[in-house]
Amino acid sequence: MYPGKYATTQASHPAVIMAGSGETLTYGELEARSNRLAHLLRAHGVQRLDHYSIFMENNARYVECCTAGERTGTYYTCVNSFLMADELAYILNNSDSKVLITSQAKRDVALAALAHCPGIALCIVVDGPGGGTAGGAKIVNLAEATNGLPATPIADESLGTAMLYSSGTTGRPKGIVRPLAEQPPSQLLPIFSFLLKLWQYREGMIYLSPAPLYHSAPQAAVNLTIRMGGTVIVMERFDPEHYLQLVEKYRVTHSQLVPTMFSRMLKLPEETRKRHDLGSLEIAIHAAAPCPVQVKEQMIAWWGPIIHEYYGATEGLGFTACNSQEWLAHKGTVGRVLLGELHVLDDDMKPLPTGTAGTLWFKTATPFEYFNDPAKTREARSEDGAMSTVGDVGYVDADGYLYLTDRATFMIISGGVNIYPQECENLLITHPKVADAAVFGVPNADLGEEVKAVVQLMPGVPKTGATAEELIAFCGQHLARQKVPRSIDFEDELPRLPTGKLYKRLLRDRYWGDKKSRIV
Repeated sequence: MYPGKYATTQASHPAVIMAGSGETLTYGELEARSNRLAHLLRAHGVQRLDHYSIFMENNARYVECCTAGERTGTYYTCVNSFLMADELAYILNNSDSKVLITSQAKRDVALAALAHCPGIALCIVVDGPGGGTAGGAKIVNLAEATNGLPATPIADESLGTAMLYSSGTTGRPKGIVRPLAEQPPSQLLPIFSFLLKLWQYREGMIYLSPAPLYHSAPQAAVNLTIRMGGTVIVMERFDPEHYLQLVEKYRVTHSQLVPTMFSRMLKLPEETRKRHDLGSLEIAIHAAAPCPVQVKEQMIAWWGPIIHEYYGATEGLGFTACNSQEWLAHKGTVGRVLLGELHVLDDDMKPLPTGTAGTLWFKTATPFEYFNDPAKTREARSEDGAMSTVGDVGYVDADGYLYLTDRATFMIISGGVNIYPQECENLLITHPKVADAAVFGVPNADLGEEVKAVVQLMPGVPKTGATAEELIAFCGQHLARQKVPRSIDFEDELPRLPTGKLYKRLLRDRYWGDKKSRIV
């Protein structure tokens, strides 16, 4: 998010606009504020390769807090803003963070966490009062603490980067750290240079960010937009109609979404969808969660062939991508490999034939480790250390296109049959009465596990046995008998992150209790 030359050539040009409030951060302001924060971090002992954390909702201060890290040679961790105090404390301690940056909205959670974080010496509140301490941390207001500090760069500027954590949907979040070469902040990491070309980031682009800024995909997109002198429109929270309004209002050229956002927009009334001019859109990217084929077909029919898909873990093991034309010719694919070397292997690490699903292993495109967790790092590696996996399952077709089946940890074993629930989830979400769906295994005395669906219904749809029977019958029309849910429960809202990922672990715990499950 380094503003570079644009801090001088277009100092008054908007770098960031908040979609709800309209608050604007110019390139000149981003340069000055991030420099002042960089000086503050140095004054409190944060040196190159040290760590600090950011815990707050999407707001106008977020980008400058990241930019300070990119010009101080540090690792900054953007923490899921929905975490509770004990979860936040785990990440602050695990990351060896020296400073926490938070907001007034998240202050109570942050201060509760700091009581258990002796390594944090300073807590900066971007939009609230300072004063007092929490644990061993001094609490200061951002503007007050940086008042009078230089608006010019620190003497020892060097490139920093984000150290993000896995979502923790199947266990404790893990910090993903990559080697950080000593180089000026104006020089991009190689992975970012690759993305810059792939998705045609350009000077003057307008990027609409509907997702939380703590996630890896928005992080990369916002970073590249600012480095190219574009403008980022940040939504405080996603709303389907507001998204369409923003595209029209700001003549948005680029955006990145998740499939649940597509689904919610498609379920708007047709007159609402047609009301807004989306003709400025050049590139719409999606990832993070599987997209049902029917949903993507409808999106391409609506927006045209501007939709790009990719698959790549935050770990940076490898990367696949496809454009709309490729996807239409290979429906369901997440693309061909562009970075790394992909191998589809069985449980004995033997290669599987074309079209057969197995665990996805990559000869790693970019080196990484799980921070402070050598055991988890070893688990993700092959015995010779040459390959890595995050446990995803899929297959490659004869043309080299990858198709994801599911996560290995989500597999249901029912009566000895392996069932991947993603297929059923993708089907259920297409039903007009369904807003969201999760499918997983629950205990069965005879079979070990049976297929359970938990569904969030559209507004006004009754949570009745008749509705459940209708949805089960719908699944039975399209899926093999073993894959069809034996029962369906209803929830007002599923525990899905704004990034698109489900916290299946939270649903599983209600059904399994102390029993063992493959969803760990």
